[in-house]
Amino acid sequence: MERLDKILSSQGICSRKEARKLAADKKIKVNGVIVRKSDIKIDPDNDIIEVGAKRIQYKKYIYIIMNKPEGVLSASNDKHAATVIDLLPEEYQRPGLFPAGRLDRDTTGLLIITDDGDFAHRMLSPKSHVPKEYEALLDEPVTDEDIRILENGVTLRDGTVYRPARIVEIKDCCVRIEITEGKFHEVKNLFAYVGRTVEKLERIRIGGLKSDKNLGRGECRLLSDFEISTVFSSDND
Repeated sequence: MERLDKILSSQGICSRKEARKLAADKKIKVNGVIVRKSDIKIDPDNDIIEVGAKRIQYKKYIYIIMNKPEGVLSASNDKHAATVIDLLPEEYQRPGLFPAGRLDRDTTGLLIITDDGDFAHRMLSPKSHVPKEYEALLDEPVTDEDIRILENGVTLRDGTVYRPARIVEIKDCCVRIEITEGKFHEVKNLFAYVGRTVEKLERIRIGGLKSDKNLGRGECRLLSDFEISTVFSSDND
């Protein structure tokens, strides 16, 4: 059981203060009955909530797939720049949303936005070994020796240790690379270690979840339950 005002706030319907006014104005119904107080406790999974003439489809957590564009911050909010949360349509907006696993401002592609902290922690934890695949456009092709170095793991001069990467595919200067950590600037640093510069970088897979080619840059949609589960698989097809 949860407070009605808290539920409405979590769904992005209104603030708790606004919920009190809506209730006082007789604009909220629970199971067809008008409620006058917004602090009553209800069962959001089973009770029917209506605000005005709109029935609220309660979701404890929300999972959004986005095709992140270049030049947008992977952050919940920023005073000086646009964030991925700013790109969400109104119907997806709700308190507590954050990008699960950040992409650099100039990196594009697959991004998951959620308000489920446990899900994000499990996905990002090194212990989970969830692979992330990127497509990198380099200034020069990699050599067989470069591949050997990257696939054996790398230690930078500052002591940063990167686990072995996996080179999935090479087409001239375009390389698909799989990593399991996702440390700050990891892909760029790995290629820099072998003397290559990443000119463009796009994430195309997390676990078994691949980027949606039907989404344009900046577009998003909700993930299905099946798609959410594939994040923790390792489909490399």
